[in-house]
This record gives sequence, C-alpha cells and structure tokens, in this order.
Amino acid sequence: MRSTLAIGDFSRATHLSVKTLRHYHRVGLLEPADVDPRTGYRRYTTDQIPAAQVIRRFRDLDMPLDDIRAVLTAPDPGLRNDLIAGHLTRLEASLARTQQAAATLRDLLCDPAPPGPRITTRGVPAVAAAAISEVIDVRDAEAWFEGALGELYATIEAQGLRVTGPSGGDYATELFADERGPATLFVPCDGTLRPAGRVVAHTVPAREFAVTVHHGPHSDVDLAYGALATYVTRHELAVDGPLRENYLVSSHETPDPSAWRTEIGWPVFRTGPGD
Repeated sequence: MRSTLAIGDFSRATHLSVKTLRHYHRVGLLEPADVDPRTGYRRYTTDQIPAAQVIRRFRDLDMPLDDIRAVLTAPDPGLRNDLIAGHLTRLEASLARTQQAAATLRDLLCDPAPPGPRITTRGVPAVAAAAISEVIDVRDAEAWFEGALGELYATIEAQGLRVTGPSGGDYATELFADERGPATLFVPCDGTLRPAGRVVAHTVPAREFAVTVHHGPHSDVDLAYGALATYVTRHELAVDGPLRENYLVSSHETPDPSAWRTEIGWPVFRTGPGD
C-alpha cells in the first residue's frame, strides 16, 4: 500500500503552501494521488515529493508553469535538458540586463555626476536606401528591429547592391509617447532596388540634428536621449520630427553589445555652423 500524506502534511514536507498545491492541481502541474469525491480532500504519495521539490526549484528560477510542465513531461532526457538549458540562457540574459541597470543606477547616483556625452549639431544629406516601414509596439521593437535588419541586408545582398553606409532608423514621437507608432529601419545602398517582401526603395530625408554617440547596449540608451533633450531645450533648438538612430556598430557587425555604437539624432533648427 502506498504511503500517502494529507495536503497539509505534503505542504510541510515540500515547503509548498496549500494554496500553491491547489493551484498546481487546477492547472494540471502536480495532481494529487487521490481526491475524496465527497469531501474534496487531496492526498499525495511520498513518491511525489521529489517532483514537488523540482517544481519548487524551477519556480525559484522564475520558470513559467507551462515550461515546467514541458520539462516534467519531456519524453527523453535530451529534450528535458534542452528545455532547462534554454531557460537558464534566458535567466543569464536577464541577469546581465539587471547588472547593467544596476551599474547605470550607481553611475546616476554618483556625486559628482559623471560628465555627459559630447553633443554636436550638423546637417545630414538625403541618402538612397533600402527600408522597411511599419507601425510597431514598443514591446516588440527589439524583435522587429532584428528581423527587419536581417531582411534588409539579405535583400541588398541578393540583388547584388552595395551598402554605402551604416544602418539607421527614424522613429516617430508616438512610438515613445504612446508605446506604438511608425518606425522606419533603413540601410543606405546604391543601385536600383527592386521591392521584395517588406523591403522597398526609400530616400532617407535630409535633416538637421543635434547628435551624440551612445556606446554599449541599448538598455541605457535613454541616458543619451536625456542628454540630447536637455541640450536642445537649453539652446531652444528643438523642432518636430522623428528621432534618428544610426547604428555605427550594431548586432549585424558583432553580437557583443559592449562593442555597439549608436549615433542618436534629435531634430533641430540650426542658426549657425555645427560644433
């Protein structure tokens, strides 16, 4: 006969609350060995303790319940290990973002504050490019960027055209203010581009910008934006128009975020030559 435990004893044995165990039962993650049809009392076997301990540790690592279920029901160790490794990779990426945010916060709290980035103003001529323009959500921006950038470079290469400058993007104010708005990602190129998929020929408009260069990952690019906003406001230069980013070194060139360099342009009305 199997050794069984009432839900309260099983809770004490596994350090999972009764409320949590009931939830896991409802979602089919950890079902009790027996449920009294009259009283609804749940009983668990001692054989279920290891599974409960595994679930608890996965939850300590913020693994979603659906992913835990996939791990526990994986048909072979190879797939199980792949699922666990995938979650650990996501955790490591999240940890890296947390560490970057913490380092940035320390810098912001330093006394005295570190010097801001160098800012200049200049006019930028129009340039022919391959481009993808869509209305996007902020939460999808990173995935959209990577997909569109790959599609642009692949189309240019497939059509035998020559890249003439770093990739860039124009981003409408609505994208920042409303978390949804127009975005255009472009790669300058020469020759006649034939439309393919989302890629079309595009003339990147000439504009005047206050510009600075952000070094490193995009997680703290807001610091450069803040410095630009302060500069153009102080000098009463700001005009309406999309913000522009030029990806001098991006994920297309290197997967190392610390090596990325992003030139950011805030549209301005210049009254004299650039700095």
